[in-house]
Amino acid sequence: MIKNDKPSNSKVSAYIHIPFCEHICYYCDFNKVFLEGQPVDEYIDALLKEIRLTTIKNSGRPVETIYIGGGTPTSLSAGQLDRLLSGIRELLPFNDKKEFTVEANPGDITVEKLRVMKNYGVNRLSMGVQTFDNQLLKKIGRKHTAEDVYKTMAFLEKENFENVSIDLIYALPGQTIRGFQDTLQKAIELDLPHYSLYSLILENKTMFMNWVRQGRLTLPDEDAEAGMFEETIAMMAKSGRHQYEVSNFALKGKESQHNLVYWNNEHYYGFGAGASGYLGDVRYRNFGPIQHYLEPLRKDNLPVLEREELTLNNQIEEEMFLGLRKLAGVSKKRFEEKFNTSIEKIYGSVVQELVQAGLVIENPDSLQLTAKGLYIGNEAFEAFLLD
Repeated sequence: MIKNDKPSNSKVSAYIHIPFCEHICYYCDFNKVFLEGQPVDEYIDALLKEIRLTTIKNSGRPVETIYIGGGTPTSLSAGQLDRLLSGIRELLPFNDKKEFTVEANPGDITVEKLRVMKNYGVNRLSMGVQTFDNQLLKKIGRKHTAEDVYKTMAFLEKENFENVSIDLIYALPGQTIRGFQDTLQKAIELDLPHYSLYSLILENKTMFMNWVRQGRLTLPDEDAEAGMFEETIAMMAKSGRHQYEVSNFALKGKESQHNLVYWNNEHYYGFGAGASGYLGDVRYRNFGPIQHYLEPLRKDNLPVLEREELTLNNQIEEEMFLGLRKLAGVSKKRFEEKFNTSIEKIYGSVVQELVQAGLVIENPDSLQLTAKGLYIGNEAFEAFLLD
């Protein structure tokens, strides 16, 4: 076992989960429920109680970034958003100059909701657009249209809210490379600072997985999917958005600071039903079903379903897996400061083998995946498992 006597980094961020949706997409396996008939107000109160109980135990240290995801946070009413955000700002010490993101769907944001968000320091929106093809939007179970995206963007521009990211999904059922190029071009023409692009992953317990098993759904093959990924990298680079992580592209200085917390293997609270957190050497996950989440909080207990204490070996493995997703790779200096040892001492022969296989580049200051390594990252990641 490798030993490390260095103190852990005191920085911490916060992920806050709102599990309510007005519509469930066919591909989604996130922790979510239909909004109608749910105890939304009790959930908000319980969520704020969880934050209070957790931060009391952790000395109320200031948070670096806040990210409210879902579900669909903007499915809450303006009044509910106000209650949630005022409680968050009261309980989580936060510098307004840091990144505060809320996820939203096109068509969900009203003037009232946006002003509530801005009032409490929300300075970034992440929009689930997925595609600009209306037929595909219908096929994947989205309730918005491409026209809704344009209306929402025009509205945000009018309200002087410019820090917007959009998510797109590629390798959708029946999608062609030409069709994807059209979506990508339309996305880039919006001239946004940040884009996230993910290939469709079939998850258990989704309608899509059921339909594939029944032979009712055909997805693009691996070559088409790889072609869409290559097209993404090329078109984003041409538009001045650099790829700073496998799936993420941004103008310089507009990288998602919250997502970098994950890839830099830093600490974060996970608040809400089904949320995961990482504090000290412990990863934990909350109960997912709403009532299972609410029950312990009614008794002033934290709603933690499971906790895993990471060994130092586990932490080092995660540092490599997560850090190599970034195009900048893993910093040798940061690794040594964090673990009181060098990458060379732990992984010397492994690194050389991966360099020879064309999967990794070793620089004086860092270790990075090659373009080939980015495509087949799992092969590289497996080499960093420690016995």
